[in-house]
Amino acid sequence: MASHVRQAGIAQAGLGYAITALGACIVLLAGDFGVPPEELAWLPATFGFGLLALAPAGPLLLRGGPHAALTGGSLAVAAGATLLALAPGPAVAVAGALLLGAGGAAFALVTPALLAGPAAAVQLTRVNAASSSAAVLAPAAIGGLNATGLVSGRLALLVVVPPLLYLAATNRPTAAGPRAAPGIRPEAGAVARRWAVVVLAVAVEFCFTIWAVARLAEAGLAAASAAALGTAFPIGMALGRLAGPALIRRIPVVPIGAAVTAAGTLLVVAANTPAVITAGLVVAGAGVATLYPVALAGLVGTPRLSAAHAASLGALASGTAILAAPAALARLADAVDMRLAFLITLPLLAALLLLRRRQ
Repeated sequence: MASHVRQAGIAQAGLGYAITALGACIVLLAGDFGVPPEELAWLPATFGFGLLALAPAGPLLLRGGPHAALTGGSLAVAAGATLLALAPGPAVAVAGALLLGAGGAAFALVTPALLAGPAAAVQLTRVNAASSSAAVLAPAAIGGLNATGLVSGRLALLVVVPPLLYLAATNRPTAAGPRAAPGIRPEAGAVARRWAVVVLAVAVEFCFTIWAVARLAEAGLAAASAAALGTAFPIGMALGRLAGPALIRRIPVVPIGAAVTAAGTLLVVAANTPAVITAGLVVAGAGVATLYPVALAGLVGTPRLSAAHAASLGALASGTAILAAPAALARLADAVDMRLAFLITLPLLAALLLLRRRQ
């Protein structure tokens, strides 16, 4: 495996584990600090805020190549995870979440810059498979450690620290990627369409990521059971991304993936039993798995768009979707119910396919 793919894989696996673990730790943090969980529910959104904050600085941060941002992101995520694992009070936990969000945003900038090239779709799918697989492990690690009654499950966050410190210590400067020729700009319409496809792919993914557990709870499951079965979506996504590199070379993964995601959505909406809803989440996860990597590869591959600017736009697209789409689904759920609110993903998928055809 090429060193840049390995670096991106370690970064994405650490990020997937840490962000998912932060969400799983909200209840533990609230219990340790004696505050309602709702007061800390915004902490996972620090990743989205970090993306929006760092995206405009992407070309500057990547001007000398991805080395500095990769090292800085590794140290920030490691420090954030450590603070969250050991935080004695809310202020330290907030500082940890902010560091985690900033470091994660740096990884989001670095990854497409590292993997830009003709094999970007396959390589991005591969490193995102590492992220999804690690994300599946986080809730189990936290729950299992907490169930021992010996230590807090928050300490499971420390798992990401050694590999990230290794990444920071072994990361070596590389030459900056090729820049677009002076005075030659990419076609604005093409950039806008490809950027919107990334927004839509991430929007669909995070509607399920954020609200899958709530849908299962609405079906009558206890909170603990809903949280356990809620891993069905990331499991489906991990399986889809593990198979993705081979499938990308053989089938049109975007229209097929969108159709599979839509089928899973309809199961989640129409079903009344947790078992069928869980099956729908697995199907939706498998379908959505390749949409983001392929969409991001399309943006990175835009003619005359530099890798640094593409990475910056990709981070901006992800941040926009992460903050906007789950909030929109929540607003819709207030007007109807959580079950019907998941139908919001169908027009998002339709728009993605329409824009993809115009690329």
